[in-house]
Amino acid sequence: MSKKIVAVSASMRAGSNSGKLLDAFIAGAEAAGHEVEKISLRGMDLRYCQGCLACSRTGRCVIRDDAQAVVDKISQADVVVFATPIYYYDMCGQLKTLLDRSNPMYYAGHYRFRDVYLLTAAAWRDEEVTKRAAMTLGGWLACLPKARLAGTVFAGGVEEPGAVEGHPALAEARRMGESV
Repeated sequence: MSKKIVAVSASMRAGSNSGKLLDAFIAGAEAAGHEVEKISLRGMDLRYCQGCLACSRTGRCVIRDDAQAVVDKISQADVVVFATPIYYYDMCGQLKTLLDRSNPMYYAGHYRFRDVYLLTAAAWRDEEVTKRAAMTLGGWLACLPKARLAGTVFAGGVEEPGAVEGHPALAEARRMGESV
Protein backbone atom coordinates (compact mmCIF):
# COMPACT_ATOMS: atom_id res chain seq x y z
CA MET A 1 0.00 0.00 0.00
CA SER A 2 1.40 3.35 -1.05
CA LYS A 3 2.04 5.85 1.73
CA LYS A 4 2.27 9.63 1.69
CA ILE A 5 5.66 10.62 3.09
CA VAL A 6 6.74 14.14 4.07
CA ALA A 7 10.52 14.46 4.08
CA VAL A 8 11.93 17.56 5.82
CA SER A 9 15.47 18.77 5.22
CA ALA A 10 16.60 21.10 8.02
CA SER A 11 20.05 21.95 6.66
CA MET A 12 20.73 25.51 5.61
CA ARG A 13 23.60 24.42 3.37
CA ALA A 14 23.23 23.57 -0.31
CA GLY A 15 24.48 20.06 -1.08
CA SER A 16 24.40 19.16 2.60
CA ASN A 17 25.31 15.73 3.87
CA SER A 18 22.04 15.33 5.77
CA GLY A 19 20.22 16.40 2.61
CA LYS A 20 21.98 13.67 0.65
CA LEU A 21 20.89 11.13 3.27
CA LEU A 22 17.34 12.38 2.80
CA ASP A 23 17.62 12.06 -0.97
CA ALA A 24 18.74 8.43 -0.54
CA PHE A 25 15.78 7.73 1.76
CA ILE A 26 13.43 9.36 -0.76
CA ALA A 27 14.89 7.32 -3.64
CA GLY A 28 14.25 4.13 -1.68
CA ALA A 29 10.72 5.16 -0.71
CA GLU A 30 9.83 6.14 -4.28
CA ALA A 31 11.28 2.89 -5.60
CA ALA A 32 8.94 1.10 -3.17
CA GLY A 33 5.99 2.97 -4.68
CA HIS A 34 5.43 5.66 -2.06
CA GLU A 35 4.53 9.30 -2.73
CA VAL A 36 7.12 11.67 -1.23
CA GLU A 37 7.01 15.42 -0.75
CA LYS A 38 10.38 16.92 0.11
CA ILE A 39 10.38 20.17 2.07
CA SER A 40 13.52 22.19 2.65
CA LEU A 41 13.58 24.63 5.56
CA ARG A 42 16.38 26.48 3.80
CA GLY A 43 15.19 30.00 3.00
CA MET A 44 11.95 29.66 4.96
CA ASP A 45 10.72 32.24 7.43
CA LEU A 46 10.51 30.22 10.66
CA ARG A 47 9.99 32.28 13.79
CA TYR A 48 10.22 31.09 17.35
CA CYS A 49 7.18 29.98 19.34
CA GLN A 50 6.03 32.85 21.55
CA GLY A 51 4.53 30.59 24.19
CA CYS A 52 1.21 32.44 23.99
CA LEU A 53 -0.75 29.14 23.78
CA ALA A 54 -3.37 30.68 21.49
CA CYS A 55 -3.02 27.44 19.51
CA SER A 56 -4.46 25.53 22.46
CA ARG A 57 -7.75 27.37 21.89
CA THR A 58 -7.76 27.86 18.12
CA GLY A 59 -5.74 24.95 16.74
CA ARG A 60 -3.71 27.46 14.70
CA CYS A 61 -0.60 29.48 15.39
CA VAL A 62 -0.96 33.26 15.52
CA ILE A 63 2.48 33.76 13.93
CA ARG A 64 2.25 34.32 10.18
CA ASP A 65 5.30 32.67 8.66
CA ASP A 66 6.12 29.45 6.80
CA ALA A 67 5.89 27.09 9.79
CA GLN A 68 2.12 26.51 9.77
CA ALA A 69 2.10 25.31 6.15
CA VAL A 70 4.90 22.83 6.91
CA VAL A 71 3.17 21.61 10.08
CA ASP A 72 -0.07 21.15 8.13
CA LYS A 73 1.73 18.96 5.58
CA ILE A 74 3.43 16.94 8.32
CA SER A 75 0.13 16.34 10.10
CA GLN A 76 -1.43 14.93 6.91
CA ALA A 77 1.44 12.54 6.15
CA ASP A 78 1.42 8.80 6.76
CA VAL A 79 5.16 8.88 7.46
CA VAL A 80 7.51 11.74 8.40
CA VAL A 81 11.27 11.80 7.95
CA PHE A 82 13.50 14.56 9.29
CA ALA A 83 17.08 15.11 8.12
CA THR A 84 19.32 17.40 10.13
CA PRO A 85 22.96 18.24 10.55
CA ILE A 86 24.21 17.77 14.09
CA TYR A 87 25.48 20.95 15.75
CA TYR A 88 26.89 20.71 19.26
CA TYR A 89 25.59 17.16 19.67
CA ASP A 90 21.95 17.92 18.77
CA MET A 91 19.62 18.69 15.87
CA CYS A 92 19.98 22.08 14.22
CA GLY A 93 17.98 25.01 15.57
CA GLN A 94 15.77 25.25 12.50
CA LEU A 95 14.38 21.77 13.06
CA LYS A 96 13.90 22.36 16.78
CA THR A 97 12.06 25.61 15.97
CA LEU A 98 9.78 23.74 13.57
CA LEU A 99 9.04 21.08 16.20
CA ASP A 100 8.22 23.79 18.74
CA ARG A 101 5.91 25.43 16.23
CA SER A 102 3.97 22.18 15.74
CA ASN A 103 2.20 22.91 19.01
CA PRO A 104 -1.17 23.41 17.25
CA MET A 105 -0.96 19.80 16.03
CA TYR A 106 -0.39 18.65 19.60
CA TYR A 107 -3.35 20.59 20.97
CA ALA A 108 -5.69 19.63 18.15
CA GLY A 109 -4.56 15.99 18.33
CA HIS A 110 -5.01 15.74 14.57
CA TYR A 111 -2.10 14.03 12.91
CA ARG A 112 -2.09 11.01 10.65
CA PHE A 113 1.52 9.80 10.81
CA ARG A 114 2.61 6.94 13.02
CA ASP A 115 6.20 6.39 11.91
CA VAL A 116 8.89 9.06 12.14
CA TYR A 117 12.46 8.63 10.92
CA LEU A 118 15.54 10.70 11.77
CA LEU A 119 18.57 11.07 9.48
CA THR A 120 21.61 12.87 10.86
CA ALA A 121 25.07 13.85 9.66
CA ALA A 122 27.98 15.22 11.67
CA ALA A 123 31.67 15.96 11.48
CA TRP A 124 32.27 13.79 14.54
CA ARG A 125 32.24 10.03 14.03
CA ASP A 126 31.16 8.95 17.52
CA GLU A 127 27.68 7.36 17.65
CA GLU A 128 27.02 9.36 20.85
CA VAL A 129 26.81 12.48 18.66
CA THR A 130 23.38 11.63 17.29
CA LYS A 131 21.80 10.34 20.52
CA ARG A 132 20.85 13.81 21.77
CA ALA A 133 19.05 14.60 18.52
CA ALA A 134 17.11 11.35 18.88
CA MET A 135 16.31 12.29 22.49
CA THR A 136 15.10 15.73 21.44
CA LEU A 137 12.89 14.17 18.78
CA GLY A 138 11.79 11.62 21.38
CA GLY A 139 10.55 14.45 23.59
CA TRP A 140 8.41 15.71 20.73
CA LEU A 141 7.12 12.20 20.03
CA ALA A 142 6.26 11.68 23.71
CA CYS A 143 3.61 14.37 23.22
CA LEU A 144 2.20 12.56 20.17
CA PRO A 145 1.17 9.18 21.60
CA LYS A 146 0.13 7.64 18.26
CA ALA A 147 3.59 8.23 16.76
CA ARG A 148 6.93 6.52 17.27
CA LEU A 149 10.55 6.82 16.23
CA ALA A 150 10.69 4.08 13.60
CA GLY A 151 14.36 4.36 12.71
CA THR A 152 17.51 6.47 12.57
CA VAL A 153 20.51 6.71 10.28
CA PHE A 154 23.72 8.49 11.28
CA ALA A 155 26.57 9.51 8.98
CA GLY A 156 29.57 10.46 11.08
CA GLY A 157 32.86 11.92 9.92
CA VAL A 158 31.29 14.09 7.21
CA GLU A 159 31.98 17.81 7.41
CA GLU A 160 32.37 19.38 3.98
CA PRO A 161 29.34 19.39 1.65
CA GLY A 162 29.28 16.13 -0.30
CA ALA A 163 31.60 14.31 2.11
CA VAL A 164 28.86 11.72 2.65
CA GLU A 165 29.35 10.35 -0.89
CA GLY A 166 30.39 6.72 -0.54
CA HIS A 167 29.46 6.61 3.16
CA PRO A 168 27.64 3.40 4.18
CA ALA A 169 24.88 5.55 5.74
CA LEU A 170 23.64 6.44 2.23
CA ALA A 171 22.83 2.81 1.45
CA GLU A 172 21.32 2.40 4.91
CA ALA A 173 19.06 5.44 4.33
CA ARG A 174 17.96 4.07 0.97
CA ARG A 175 17.15 0.65 2.49
CA MET A 176 15.19 2.37 5.24
CA GLY A 177 13.18 4.30 2.65
CA GLU A 178 12.48 1.09 0.75
CA SER A 179 11.22 -0.60 3.92
CA VAL A 180 8.66 2.07 4.88
